[in-house]
Amino acid sequence: MEQAAEQGGGLVSSTVGAITRLIREQDLMPGDRLPSEATLARDLQVSRTVVREAFRSLAAMRIIELSTGRRATVAPIDHGAMSLIIEHGVHTDQISIQQIYDVRRTIETRIVTLAALRRTEDEARIITDEAAAMRASLTRPEVLMRHDLAFHMALARASKNPVFGLIVGAFQGITSQTWPIGWRSRTTTEAREAMIVNHERIAAAIAEGDPERAVAAMALHFDESVRALISAGLT
Repeated sequence: MEQAAEQGGGLVSSTVGAITRLIREQDLMPGDRLPSEATLARDLQVSRTVVREAFRSLAAMRIIELSTGRRATVAPIDHGAMSLIIEHGVHTDQISIQQIYDVRRTIETRIVTLAALRRTEDEARIITDEAAAMRASLTRPEVLMRHDLAFHMALARASKNPVFGLIVGAFQGITSQTWPIGWRSRTTTEAREAMIVNHERIAAAIAEGDPERAVAAMALHFDESVRALISAGLT
């Protein structure tokens, strides 16, 4: 019984590999349809049950999209799978919050450098608007957090590197869990004001095309964020 299960698992794994190779070799793009379960089962010489399980695995990894009554299609890139891995790592004590912020600081200082050089006028306006919305939401932390997350995603988009968007998006799940803790640890009006000012400085530097000022403001933002989380007992 166990041997049969192991063989079945091996077939599913090899079928997953075969389907991903097919996507590459046939140059399938997001939205393109894959062959039917029956066709794949025949071509790969496996059962339709194995193909179905392979499809489910690929859908969980956001490589394909499944819809009832329709053929599977190639999925657009998505940060969901990476986000789940990061959250799992944190909740099982394999990754620390400080390690996440260390990586975020490294990545986001590069992001603001590129954003200052590559942003469009519309992107600069969106970034500035999100910073203004943060200030307008000072008394509503949940709303403020949403604009803060949107601010960082807008920076990633303005960098014109979609990999940065994937990484920043993947961190947002765990960030949304730690953000309220960091906010509550900023117990003074001055500390909360400083957080908003840093975002405004980043936005202004992006709008003015000044990467050095943007990097300095982002570095200060992460220094203060890490201090707030340490003060709250998160390590």
